[in-house]
Amino acid sequence: MGVDMRKTGSPTVRRRRLAFELRRLRDRAQLTLEEVAERLAWSATKVSRIETCRVGVTLKDVGCLLDLYEIDASKREELIDLARDSRKKGWWQAYADLPTEYATYIGLEAETASMRGFAATLVPGLLQTEDYARAVIRAALVMSPPGEIERRVEVRMARQALLFRDDPLCFWTVLDEAALRRVIESSSVMRSQLKRLLELMDLPNITVQVLPFAAGAHTATGGAFHILKFPSLADPEVVFVENLGGNLYVESEADVYRYTVAFDHLRAKALSPDDSRRFITKTVAQLGRS
Repeated sequence: MGVDMRKTGSPTVRRRRLAFELRRLRDRAQLTLEEVAERLAWSATKVSRIETCRVGVTLKDVGCLLDLYEIDASKREELIDLARDSRKKGWWQAYADLPTEYATYIGLEAETASMRGFAATLVPGLLQTEDYARAVIRAALVMSPPGEIERRVEVRMARQALLFRDDPLCFWTVLDEAALRRVIESSSVMRSQLKRLLELMDLPNITVQVLPFAAGAHTATGGAFHILKFPSLADPEVVFVENLGGNLYVESEADVYRYTVAFDHLRAKALSPDDSRRFITKTVAQLGRS
């Protein structure tokens, strides 16, 4: 299946911005969820789901809300255009069997200007080789048929185009030593993965730092996370947190700040990019002897 990476913007980000704007306009109108629902003959649950981006919203419903909030013509046109864009399909939606949660993440990632975070046990997906990705995905989807696994691999490889576009994603990761030591699939696959990592570190938009075991306890012992920053100030930063109980999006300003501070502590504790390169090069040599 071919993937068209051309886009005018991520509909996921547009949907998130629209939800934020509608919530802000309701607050400005000094209306509660229940009052909006009553005046439009909707349920309060419907209004809440629209404002939290849990459901898509029709142009008609957006129009009803804007009428209620007495929005002027220019602002109304802007929000109607935003609603229209939010209903477009991203390239990843051609893969019908992607879980909604994963599709949402790809949609946010597609318009991210910069990403910084911590990788606890695995090399981040955007930096993975195809063989490494296939082994990781196969282990996670142990009950899935081969065709589904291959489609997931294809999606992961397609996502990496973000690193090489004209305005490439700035990607900064602090990589726990465990991610380098855990042999995925075989020594050969792992060696190729680490060599790929060294190649990517040559790109000006990619920074990799290794957090060695010797660093001891740190601010992210709870697990991996990524902070996504968007080009427009209208789209606040969001933190993506990975865990076994289900992935989590952190959006409140206070919580995003806490993760930002945690990342700053991690990069201060980690090896410098140059020392990290030497560490990874040494690990590759050790794999060659195994």
